[in-house]
Amino acid sequence: MASLIDASVRYDLAESTCPPLTTDELGPLPALSLGYGTTRGPESLRALIAAETGVSADQVLVTAGAQQALSLVASLLSPGDGVVLLTPCFPPARSVPEAIGARVDVVPLSFDDGYRMPLDRVASALRPDTRLVSLASPQNPSGVRFTEEELGGLLAAVSDRAPEAVVLVDETYRSSSYSDASPARSAAGLSPRVVTCSSLSKAHGAPGLRTGWLTAPDADLYVRLQEAKFRSTVASSTVDSFLAEQVLRRQASILATRASRLRAALDVVVRWAAGQPVEIVVPDGGALCCLRIDRVGEFYSRLTALDTRVAPGSWFGDDDRVFRVGFGHLPIEDLVEALDRVGLAISS
Repeated sequence: MASLIDASVRYDLAESTCPPLTTDELGPLPALSLGYGTTRGPESLRALIAAETGVSADQVLVTAGAQQALSLVASLLSPGDGVVLLTPCFPPARSVPEAIGARVDVVPLSFDDGYRMPLDRVASALRPDTRLVSLASPQNPSGVRFTEEELGGLLAAVSDRAPEAVVLVDETYRSSSYSDASPARSAAGLSPRVVTCSSLSKAHGAPGLRTGWLTAPDADLYVRLQEAKFRSTVASSTVDSFLAEQVLRRQASILATRASRLRAALDVVVRWAAGQPVEIVVPDGGALCCLRIDRVGEFYSRLTALDTRVAPGSWFGDDDRVFRVGFGHLPIEDLVEALDRVGLAISS
């Protein structure tokens, strides 16, 4: 997956973020101290995050993107600990616990079922030695969001079958909504056992800041995560944290602009899919969705020849008949052309 960053194509539908912000959209940069920041992150930034997630600032830990947040939670595992992971998923959600030596019990979600939560199968995977239940809402790569009823059922099953487990909900795409729809409520306040993570990378279009966060209502767990962060990165970047604050102070207008653009782009994808031999799971949020073709054949090699890229399902633990399309970052005219090239690769 490093090719997403290190190699380019003319029409990149594998990208899953919104158009990037520029620093001039955030106002002038004042004279900032380049000394060490704090491990927890500045209180002013944590307060802004807390206000939108429904927790207190003391329950927020600033991280270097959501990827570090995922890694910090995984670092608390011991070899042999059980992890229940809902897939398809962001690949490090699986690879990091496995590298630590945890036992990862995968519960695959189904394209045919619209990637809804199979609560009975999740419950069957839970064991007394399960220490982490990991999922994303909205999901990567499908953009499907779990309902509060689904999450409530999951928490009840975890409480009954795996009482020592933490439930990690990756909310990286939560703030990406369409048109004038409000972002869904964070899962952070659902239970003391719930840890959430998110970042400014996807919905806000600021992946270059590498700023994310964890919410952890349990005080002892928070301290363990804070100490794990200190051992890995010592402190938060003062420059990144300042710019992240400016993003969050302007997020109403930033997200509104992107929501309008995402609605128009998603409409293009849905109309295109209706005229193609593909199936689509329409997302609930995020700049991404999943489509499925009848057979793979030479599809991906044809796309490469057409200087176009999508994200194959195998990146996320799914079948390669499924692929992720990122529709948020390209101008509409480029998105139309990119989809036309996907259509050519399917029909050739």
